[in-house]
Amino acid sequence: MNTTRHDKQEIITFKADKAMLKAMKGIQNRSEFIRTAVLNALEQTCPLCNGNGTLTANQREHWARFSVDHRLEKCKDCHEMHIGCANSTGRPRRSSKSGK
Repeated sequence: MNTTRHDKQEIITFKADKAMLKAMKGIQNRSEFIRTAVLNALEQTCPLCNGNGTLTANQREHWARFSVDHRLEKCKDCHEMHIGCANSTGRPRRSSKSGK
């Protein structure tokens, strides 16, 4: 995280149980470690529910319309779940200058 002199920083605190404190013992710069961990977690947050695990009524309606042509499927290569389009071959589209 890059900050400049003009950026105002705030202090955020949280409670940690004994197991977490023990696990973090010996980390030289715990503040930097925690900042990095939080930023990494935010990058992996579900874009639809913002990480809260539930959808609002409006989001459910949008999802219902979207899911008509899309489905959850397991990748044959990495075995991770992803959203696939029912109207495609499952392969990424490649742009072509010839329009093919």
